[in-house]
Amino acid sequence: MHNYKAPTRIITLLAGLMLSNLALSASAENPSSPVLTPYKASYTASMSKGVSLNGKGVRTLTDQGNNVWLYRTDVDSFIADIDESLIFKWEDGRVIPLRYRYNLSGFLIKDRKQSIDFDWQSGIARGEYRDKAFEVELEEGTLDPLGYQLQLHQDLKAGKRDITYRVLNKGNYDTDHFAVIAEEILSDKGRTMKTLKAEKVRGEGAKRQTLMWFDPELDYLLARLLQVEPDGSEYELRLRDALVQD
Repeated sequence: MHNYKAPTRIITLLAGLMLSNLALSASAENPSSPVLTPYKASYTASMSKGVSLNGKGVRTLTDQGNNVWLYRTDVDSFIADIDESLIFKWEDGRVIPLRYRYNLSGFLIKDRKQSIDFDWQSGIARGEYRDKAFEVELEEGTLDPLGYQLQLHQDLKAGKRDITYRVLNKGNYDTDHFAVIAEEILSDKGRTMKTLKAEKVRGEGAKRQTLMWFDPELDYLLARLLQVEPDGSEYELRLRDALVQD
């Protein structure tokens, strides 16, 4: 077991980042497929000028047996509560989504729900978003809004440094591109981390920026996330504590 306690500043970027995107893809360069490691990680978040969101986000990965896994995010904050989960199969270094669920409820915001069921045998995904049903033909390697986040740090673990994903969300496909741009040292109250710094690649002239730091010593878990919005406001997520099973 690896136990890590970090200061109180990290991941609850609520209705955007932790609940949305972050990626997948098998490692063709590495003949040995990555092995999934169960873990539990907690995050806290701050906004511009260090204002706390007074929230807590917990993400867990648990083995259900027979190559079936449960990936789950629970966020509890003053702004919103989020329950997001994915049941998937892990085959040849790839997340194969089976059942995705998302529920958002909060203060002064509309409740949101999304469900997607992946029928790989028929090649069809069926789901519902905001009470509207959708049916979409599956592409090879299709990911969901949560599973691609798990795949990203698995791909980094496997040695990939420039990755593109096809993500099915709200009945439509998105193409998300991530690239490692540097190795960077992070210091957190006495602990020094040599991290991989990655960026979500957007089109030329894009005003939103997303940067992520991953810790190889913690199985490439997300250690920090910084998002700068078009209006200049910033959101920062930092790992509070993590338990990674050997």
